Amino acid sequence: MDFSNIDWADIAQATLDTLTMTGFSLFFTVLLGLPLGVLLFVTGKNQLLEQRGIYALLSVVVNILRSVPFIILLIVLIPFTLLLVGTSLGVAGTIPPLVIGTTPFFARLVENVLREVDRGIIEACQAMGARNWQIIWHALLPEALPGLIAAGTVTTIALVSYAAMSGVIGGGGLGDLALRYGYQRFQTDVMVVTVLILILLVQVLQWAGDKLVLRFTRH
Repeated sequence: MDFSNIDWADIAQATLDTLTMTGFSLFFTVLLGLPLGVLLFVTGKNQLLEQRGIYALLSVVVNILRSVPFIILLIVLIPFTLLLVGTSLGVAGTIPPLVIGTTPFFARLVENVLREVDRGIIEACQAMGARNWQIIWHALLPEALPGLIAAGTVTTIALVSYAAMSGVIGGGGLGDLALRYGYQRFQTDVMVVTVLILILLVQVLQWAGDKLVLRFTRH
């Protein structure tokens, strides 16, 4: 296969756009999804702040957002994205739907990770008179840190996939490049290169995430 006709500057820019979308979206996803996941956990049955009504409401909202395919979410959110950032195209126009699409996913992962924390740790903190926020901040989250990092890794990889998918509506990045050149103009070489870069990105992210999990796991 001849790669001599590829515009490597376009490839580099598309890769940078994908990394930018992923990075900013991950920041806001964690910013919103972590407290949402904690809230889901603590309001659940037999937990620190058991509130079945609140838990049921949050759970329904999270499940609804998770059940909508991302490609449909991209289209449905176009009016909201226009209102929020002034455009539905490019990097800026892709970040809002990425955040909305992955925040409930990450929140549910956070909830599941916190459920795996030894119940005895919470009970020991309660016996020492610790307040709920102290238990969450100083015991629950530090104990769950390796699992939270693993959840963040899974979410980051999902964001890379979603960012590539956003090329369907002109979201920029590698997905947009693969669609415009690899598919619409039948440039197979561009398609192959973009796929290889995405595979490499996922491998690097998974490797880095696994290393961080091992680094923070208590032996």
